[in-house]
Formats: sequence, structure tokens, C-alpha cells
Amino acid sequence: MGTTISGETTADIPEGPTNAALQKRREAAVPRGLGISLPVFAAKAKGSEITDVEGKRYIDFGGGIAVLNTGHLHPKVKAAVQAQLENFSHTCVQVTPYESYIRLAERLNAIAPVRGPAKTIFLTTGAEAVENAVKIARAHTGRPGVIAFSGAFHGRTLLGMALTGKVVPYKVGFGPMPADIYHLPFPVVYHGKEVAQTLDAIETLFKSDIDPNRIAAFIIEPVQGEGGFYQAQPELMQGLREIADKYGILLIADEVQTGFARTGKMFAMEHTGVKADLVTMAKSLAGGFPLSAVSGTASIMDAPNVGGLGGTYGGSPLGCAAANAVLDVIEEEGLIERANEIGNLIVARIKELQNSNSLKGIVGDIRQVGGMVAMELVADGDADRPDPDLTRALVARAAEKGLVLLSCGVRANVIRFLCPLTTSDALVNEGMDKLAEALRECVAERAQA
Repeated sequence: MGTTISGETTADIPEGPTNAALQKRREAAVPRGLGISLPVFAAKAKGSEITDVEGKRYIDFGGGIAVLNTGHLHPKVKAAVQAQLENFSHTCVQVTPYESYIRLAERLNAIAPVRGPAKTIFLTTGAEAVENAVKIARAHTGRPGVIAFSGAFHGRTLLGMALTGKVVPYKVGFGPMPADIYHLPFPVVYHGKEVAQTLDAIETLFKSDIDPNRIAAFIIEPVQGEGGFYQAQPELMQGLREIADKYGILLIADEVQTGFARTGKMFAMEHTGVKADLVTMAKSLAGGFPLSAVSGTASIMDAPNVGGLGGTYGGSPLGCAAANAVLDVIEEEGLIERANEIGNLIVARIKELQNSNSLKGIVGDIRQVGGMVAMELVADGDADRPDPDLTRALVARAAEKGLVLLSCGVRANVIRFLCPLTTSDALVNEGMDKLAEALRECVAERAQA
């Protein structure tokens, strides 16, 4: 008898290789550099649930790393892609363009958190969006330098790695990195790093390492993703905006992980009261289909010469069809407000764990921006004693119980919650029940060891 996903039986999943057998094949066929969180192989997925090749059901709190704000195979997204497939799958927009690309650009231009009239180009991946944002900034300013932040993640391409503020595992063995990339400390009050220190570090950088007139752009995540879900404070963004304007520097907001209702706003920059010059987008833009974008002030976006931007698969017809449907779903189903509701529910359940006698001192800081939630696991409630071993054990034990969790953070001790914004309260609570049970078991077993 099969399990169910959202009321539908999965008994029709054909018998085939087990997770263990597929893992052995993966190890033989795929390079070890492609890490995986769980040796679990998906067979079906719908909404907020996944069924593996052995028929086991999982509640998905990872959302494909923030790609599935609208859930797995949302009916409206699926229908839009099926309709597009009846017409064509690819022409290359640089050869024979199509209306859906223009319509999607118009819609993003109207809502992107950038100054003045906007323009948008579509690409394929988040890293590609970041690379093109830097190209556009350099073309507009005529300057080479870019300033990023510690703990940042901007992709795995060479420039993306250089901008990323974490060496292990992203940069090890891949140097040398591109020149004229600089990093500043990202302010995290929980770890004693204040906004004023970061802003002071900018002026120190300008005095000791590079003339500000050689800097093209700052690039920053309004909420750090891989870095641990630390939010950029409004005063930080306001300070960066002032410094950028003073020296003719552009401000790039990397909204690859934070965009499209995840933070209780369409874009996380809306929490800061500051507008960027360029914004990078990807992940939940197209509901699981590969599509990314750079939106920016029109005069800046027009800086590269004709032919200077593009890509064979950029702005694919299938991706554009999916993304137009995603924007409809966000509006029609009220997913911006739903993000806040889901986030509040998850935080309430985490606080129960934090205050539990059996888990005292285990759950440290809890962070929430809408439906983007994280908890740090520490020893004895000490922010300076991260517990990456417990974090790894929790992810593995939760999977055994049928819950997909993701970890992150420079210190590898953060559990991040990115369940689809279409997830019901009942399913959120079921997932949190599994998490609580898994955490208690891990802590009890370690105490007995």
C-alpha cells in the first residue's frame, strides 16, 4: 500500500532501486565535489511533500533551498509550463524573442526595489545573475572594484566564489580568485558585531586598500542565506546607501534567496526602507524552473553595449511562463501575508523547544524575517560555543522521521526553515513535531554516550 502526498496515493511509484543502491551509483558516477544533504532520492513531489524511491513520505522544510515558495508543482505553474510546451520550448530570446519575456520584465520592473524607472534581463542561475550585475555595474561606473561581506554567498562561479565570504567549502582549491574584490565584516549583534563597526571598516578600507573612486559596487544580501539567515539592519543599508551615493558607487541587493514573498514582503529590501541600484533574483522566481534576473535602474541597465549581455538559455520560454504564473499565485493566494503566518508558527514552536527543561541551553538565537526562520544550536546557551555536531545529527535524525531540514551558517550550527509558503498549519505542525522529537532524541543520546 502506498503513502500519500496531499491526499493522493503514491502506490503507483514503480518498484526500482533503493536509496542505498542509488547512492552507490551516485558515488561511482558523480564527482564527490557535488555534496548532498541526505542520501534520499526523490520520486514524486507535490505541495510541501516529497516521496522517495522507496515510497517514504517527507515533509519538505527546505523547499529546494528556497526555490519552492509556491510549492512543488503548483497547479497554476504546471499548467502554464504545459501550455508553453504546446507552442515551443526554446528559440533563444536573442534570435527570435517572445511576449512572455517582455511581460515578465514589465511586471518585475513595476515591483523591483530599485530607484526610478527599471529594466530587467533574464538569465538562468543566481550566480549568472550576480555575474551580470557586476558586469553592468562595471560598465556603468567604469570602475573595477566590488565590496562584499563576510558570510555572504553569491554563487559557485569564479566571480561568485570571490564575492562569497566563506572559504570552506566554496573556495578551497579553486584559487587564485579575481582581483579587486574586498570583504567587510557583516554586523551580527548576536556575535558582538555592530553596524557602526562595519561602517567604520568601509572608511578604513578606503584609506588602506582601495580608492573609493575605483569601487563599482557594494553587493549585499538583505538577509544572508548560507551565512546563517542574519538580517541586514535598516541602519546598515541606510549607511551603505549614503556612502554609495557619496562616492558614486552602486548598491547591488542579492535577493536570490530572499525574493518573492519569502520574508513577508515581495523583496527583503522593503524591510529596510532603502532602494538598490541593481537587484539579483532567482530561486523562487520560477517555481522550480531555472530562471534568474537582474532588475535595475534603466539608465544603469543600459550601460553595456549591444551584445554585451545575454546567454543561450537566458529567459527561457518555460521559465518565463512559470514565473508569470508564480507572480499570479503570490497575489491570488496571499503568500506575502502567509509567509508571516508560517514564520510566526515556526518561531512559536522553536521557542517551546528553547524553553523546554530537557533542552535548556541548546537553542540559542532564533531569527525570523517573515517565513525565513533560523535557529542556532549552541552549548550551554553560549553564543560563542556553536554545536555543528548536534546540527548534523539533527538533520540526519529528522530525515529518518520524514522531515527534510537544511543547515547553514559560517559555523555550521544553524537550522534554516524554508518550507513552501503554501504549506498548511497542520503540515507545519507535523513537521515541527518531527523536529522536536528528533532533537530530543539526539540530545538524550549524546548525554548517554
